[in-house]
Amino acid sequence: MALSRSLIAEFESRLGKDGVLSRPPDLRLYAYDGGVDKATPEAVLFPRSTEDVAFLVRSAARYNLPVVGRGAGTGLSGGAIPRRGGMVIAFSRMNRILDIDLENERMLVQAGVVNLDVTAAVKSQGYLYAPDPSSQRACTIGGNVAENAGGPHTLAYGVTTNHVVSLTAVLADGSIMRVGDKGADAIGYDLVGLLTGSEGTMVLVTEVGLRLIRAPEAVKTMLAVYQSAEDAGNTVGELTARGLMPAALEMLDGPMLRIVEEATHAGYPMDAAAVLLIEVEGLEEAVSEQADQIEEVCRACAATEFRVARSAAERDLLWKGRKNAFGAIGRVSPTYYVQDGVVPRTQIASTLARIAEIGGKHGFKISNIFHAGDGNLHPIIPFDPRREGDVERARLAGAEILEHCIAVGGSITGEHGVGMEKIELMEHMFSSDSLDMIGRLKTVFDPECLLNPGKVLPTGRGCLEIRQPPSMEL
Repeated sequence: MALSRSLIAEFESRLGKDGVLSRPPDLRLYAYDGGVDKATPEAVLFPRSTEDVAFLVRSAARYNLPVVGRGAGTGLSGGAIPRRGGMVIAFSRMNRILDIDLENERMLVQAGVVNLDVTAAVKSQGYLYAPDPSSQRACTIGGNVAENAGGPHTLAYGVTTNHVVSLTAVLADGSIMRVGDKGADAIGYDLVGLLTGSEGTMVLVTEVGLRLIRAPEAVKTMLAVYQSAEDAGNTVGELTARGLMPAALEMLDGPMLRIVEEATHAGYPMDAAAVLLIEVEGLEEAVSEQADQIEEVCRACAATEFRVARSAAERDLLWKGRKNAFGAIGRVSPTYYVQDGVVPRTQIASTLARIAEIGGKHGFKISNIFHAGDGNLHPIIPFDPRREGDVERARLAGAEILEHCIAVGGSITGEHGVGMEKIELMEHMFSSDSLDMIGRLKTVFDPECLLNPGKVLPTGRGCLEIRQPPSMEL
């Protein structure tokens, strides 16, 4: 269904002709994100200010049109997919850094600012922004807030919600709300915490106040090599048991590290069963001591090799392999399904074995790359959409992996969000009463359920939506 020409003209009068997309070929470019689901919007709109967003949302409310916010489209759970059609509000032109206040270690940005640009703006002055998703060269702060994004270094520093101090947001009726401030503690209800991670289902975030931190004095990056994925998993548990908490602790299994090495030449061993990429930060003396202790644990857990990057260039190369892993997978599979579950650290080794069993059952060779330090798994399920039944089997394999995560005391998502991908698994995580309460909370902010409908809550709850499978077609 196309929007009326008069409404398109109304949008163009506010945003300019280049701020509105309504032609079918253009709309198809916004029918997908980094996941596997697709649905086409009726218009894509490019605001430049909070007031522009408020104008668009008021128009949507007037015509009862669904509204979906979109950052860079790097999400992996269908969060930016316009499942019910309607309008996509794309924040790519709201990309200004509005204020830098280093005395208070704060920065104010528009929602479309790219994650890595935050650190780039203050790096020369010895500061950084801690959350560092693998897609940080492309993903936006608004999208990070919507999904409560993480990254390798959030093991030590926390996820996005730990670094957001204020939000400016547009409510479903087009009114503008500002919550939080530059202070350390919010007054009253923690609305900043509530809205961070709400996946665009309660408000559209337009400006974000961020907490900056001092760059560490010293950094050491290490690579531990194993001939058994189980030994690598056991190392994670042993580090925790000894009270050793690196700034980052990443794991790649054998199939994944070979894919990555062939693409990036980062220096990973091609014949290993698994590697741990470990980083420690802090004062020079403390970093050296902690690195020695970590090496001792790794070797005690059967690491066959332990390397320490000898220069910033070597360190950057090791991280290049990790950060470019998802792109490297495209060399060996036309498409792939990235899952996102969490297990207790003590369950990593057994869960990797279970993932291999599930892959074999469904005919997939699943590889693994993940944030081992907090048990946040990212199994990669390669599939070919041209092969009959592959998509369905990939979905089944992903669901079985997440069901196992729940069974061992974990969760269905660590950083990618629920989106439209995992909504039916929410009933495995929460009681009926809890889901009803979540639904009632959403409708406080969005009574007509126009903001990102068909996400987070199981269909049929909260907004009385009709249960239907997501489309895989453009």
